[in-house]
Amino acid sequence: MGTEGRPVNVSEVRVRFEDFVLQQLPDNRCSARVVLSWRPGDEFVGTAEGEDSPQGQLRTGAEATARALEAAAHGRIGLTVLSVKAIETFNTVLVIVSLSSHIDDRSERLVGSCLIKERAARGAALAVLSATNRLLAIYCADAN
Repeated sequence: MGTEGRPVNVSEVRVRFEDFVLQQLPDNRCSARVVLSWRPGDEFVGTAEGEDSPQGQLRTGAEATARALEAAAHGRIGLTVLSVKAIETFNTVLVIVSLSSHIDDRSERLVGSCLIKERAARGAALAVLSATNRLLAIYCADAN
């Protein structure tokens, strides 16, 4: 139930993907910046740095998204990126992420995926959202 005694509409608390930037840095490094929002005007930014390789870019995109989600939850949710992998299947490329979430005294394993339509690192960021949107919607509904 929401603050006004009505059920919370999950679409009201769904995290929205606003922006993704991946930059190459010196010394074979890269950085990712992800911007998410809950509602108009509420933006949360996550950043990460990693190795500038195909696998490193995937992980960096996933890590930046996890940091933005933690910021959106005001530090009440912890996320650990366990693994990120791009696989070719059914004549397409799919990014799969595995995360561990920590809320209060509970830990839960989450898995998300995304078809790569543009850049693989952006797909990894969207896969993290795929893994966490339901958890965050339930958490936010409970928090209200």
